[in-house]
Amino acid sequence: MESKPGFVSTWPERTLQLHTTHTPDFLGLHHNSGLWPRSNYGRGTIIGVIDTGVSPDHPSFSDEGMPPPPAKWKGRCEFINASSSMSCNNKLIGARNFVPTASQPFDDNGHGTHTSSTAAGASVRGASFYGQVNGTAAGMAPRAHLAVYKVCSATGDCKESDVLAGMDAAVADGVDGESYFQPKNSVFSSSPTLLPLVYPGINGSAASAVCRNLSKHDVKGKVVLCDNYDYFGVVEQGQAVKDAGGAAMILVSNPSKEDVPEPELHVLPASYISFADGELVKSYINSSISSPLSSPPTAKITFQGTVLGLPYAPQVAVFSSRGPNSASPGILKPDILGPGVLVLAAWPTSKDGNNKTKSTFNVISGTSMSCPHLAGIAALLKSSHPDWSPAAIKSAIMTTADRTSLAGGRITDQHFVEADLFATGSGQVNPNKANDPGLVYDLQPDDYISYLCGLGYNVEAIVQRKVSCEKNYSSTAEAELNYPSFSITLSSDNPQSYTRTVTNVGAAKSGYKCEILGLQGVDVKVTPCEIGFTEVNQKVRFSVMFRRRGKYSRPSDQGYLRWVSSDHNVTSPIAVKFAIEGHQIIGKD
Repeated sequence: MESKPGFVSTWPERTLQLHTTHTPDFLGLHHNSGLWPRSNYGRGTIIGVIDTGVSPDHPSFSDEGMPPPPAKWKGRCEFINASSSMSCNNKLIGARNFVPTASQPFDDNGHGTHTSSTAAGASVRGASFYGQVNGTAAGMAPRAHLAVYKVCSATGDCKESDVLAGMDAAVADGVDGESYFQPKNSVFSSSPTLLPLVYPGINGSAASAVCRNLSKHDVKGKVVLCDNYDYFGVVEQGQAVKDAGGAAMILVSNPSKEDVPEPELHVLPASYISFADGELVKSYINSSISSPLSSPPTAKITFQGTVLGLPYAPQVAVFSSRGPNSASPGILKPDILGPGVLVLAAWPTSKDGNNKTKSTFNVISGTSMSCPHLAGIAALLKSSHPDWSPAAIKSAIMTTADRTSLAGGRITDQHFVEADLFATGSGQVNPNKANDPGLVYDLQPDDYISYLCGLGYNVEAIVQRKVSCEKNYSSTAEAELNYPSFSITLSSDNPQSYTRTVTNVGAAKSGYKCEILGLQGVDVKVTPCEIGFTEVNQKVRFSVMFRRRGKYSRPSDQGYLRWVSSDHNVTSPIAVKFAIEGHQIIGKD
């Protein structure tokens, strides 16, 4: 195989697992002003979705008012012998299958339909999840075209070779951006009055603690506290409580995996609490039953409805990807935060098994929900600025991100602990600000080739042409890539200097002054600290010198470089790790 043309490398194949009515408003996307109308809602762009396929008959993929595909589109539709409603149209312009066990790109999982509609779904009025989160569901770029590539099976298994094949096809097809991955109201019902509260795990077995076996416990008419572990589903736990006569259930999160709870069609009133809160409730139950002077423990579940505008939003979810970047430590990761918790979007079938319902929606969480939000926003920016490169779009998104919560405080994680740059990256995406960033850190294809040369990769095999790193390209260290963030390692006697180039995409005549924010253990010198422009697309190069302060004892430091003008704040995060003396520093010398 190594002798065949196009061979790059081999490795054992792995099977990967797949991990909105209000997010447009939360992100500041409105019909009467801002990025939506300025970009014509993404019109003319093509978003490729690499996922489990798509349900083409869902109203989120209606092509009403959509123009034909742009001339650059080279893809195809692989729905065979399907009716017009079950095939492609001017919204869903392409659908291809790369899963050997499937014959067509229909979505038999739900994940792909959800992410596709999040990125570019058409507006659907009256969307809700069993009466909650009501509103008009719309993707981030509702007038963009969609091309869907089925690379994952019904069980959510995604073979790496199928994923790569789907990505290659999307590029060849001409996409502009890719996104990679009982009673009806019982899920929201309440226990209206205070009821006796019981925890079967106090004197019971492990099966009792998770409410799997309640035959020896009196739970009739009571609120039952249940530990939750992955091997026993939450709906099944509720059914066991109901079968034993329980009136309601409180689920305590697994201590090793405090994920965001997913809405489920519970068979009785149910609520989720954290492991820490569960310990407090158990202590309350213990103290109440052990003291003869105490009243019996009681509880009530009250559904508060759909709550918007929480002052501590956004928060970094427990499942969110975090840095540092082990593969390339000189590049700060993650880049950006996007909405990914409890996102309502299209779903192939109703959750209660009513397959006749076509206009159905589901609420799920994951990084797979954040990705299509960012892909849709990138499509809006591409439509608004067709001459911007992918790097310019990324820079615009990163340097204009929000670093604070709605209340103005620092962004926290779900435990209300202040999140660092390895959790937040540049911050929460702000689409309207990204449309007018002032300056961008741009990159061209040759810059990436120099970066690959610096990594020692087989560059010719990757770029598919003759490349001489020694003759034609200087090797660029990862930290020297013209990236809109900094990730560096410093020793006490080894100051480091980095260069960056910014391109003016704002007013022709403009000036900026540098500011350093937050760093306490590092002295920073920016040269020049004042830069000026006389025309659009003019470039200015500057250098940044980092020097460790001798008395600073912490192992790391974080802050920001900001270029400030009368109209713009162009902000880049800086993550600094201090080297242990005597150890080699990874990065620029």
